[in-house]
Amino acid sequence: MTINPNDKPTIKNNILIVDDHPFIIDGYKNVIERYNPKEYQFYFSQAKDCQSGYNMITNPDSPVFDIAFLDISMPIYEEKGIYSGEDLAILLHEYMPNCKIILLTMYTELLKIKNIIEAINPSGLVIKNDLTFDEMLFGFDKVLKDEIYYSQSIQKMMDQANLKPIEIDLFDKQILFHLSKGTKTTEMIQYIPIALGAIERRKIKLKDILDIVEGSDIDLVRVAKDRGLLF
Repeated sequence: MTINPNDKPTIKNNILIVDDHPFIIDGYKNVIERYNPKEYQFYFSQAKDCQSGYNMITNPDSPVFDIAFLDISMPIYEEKGIYSGEDLAILLHEYMPNCKIILLTMYTELLKIKNIIEAINPSGLVIKNDLTFDEMLFGFDKVLKDEIYYSQSIQKMMDQANLKPIEIDLFDKQILFHLSKGTKTTEMIQYIPIALGAIERRKIKLKDILDIVEGSDIDLVRVAKDRGLLF
């Protein structure tokens, strides 16, 4: 029987996955193997912590990796100064500069996320809670096409960070706080030392600042939280 060469995958990629949870590694593999199987063929290498990741990257017998999935929080390798997936990413930049790095994390703090982007400049940055089968395929596709992929939560944080800062005073913050607690506007004068009319005017001004058109107090609280005015 003659095999049609057109039926064989024509693009081969070496994939490195470093994560201390074997079931997560298996999950990544299962998703990747379903990506355009007629065109792509993937070869997997895996490691379970910073030490085995270090050994995999620095071993001259290892393949040259095209894409690496690195969990940020893993058991450390103190002897070599490898304390996280970020350190492995820096090592990969040194040993395999053309490898596309996708970092995965549970961190949700904006400052930490910005530091990771500035220090590593990964091809992909993903908050694990954002991952679904379809979302991972979408992100993997973007990285393969030399695009940058940030998962939904990270993109939202970055968008907010690029917005013009909003300046509000203590009274505005108190109004937002009490609205978030369900306090009625008429009752706020018990807690905020300004007149009821002033509170109403400030609410209108806050809605205007936050571009809320004909929104309720619930909408005001929601948008204020999204813009980092309420925690």
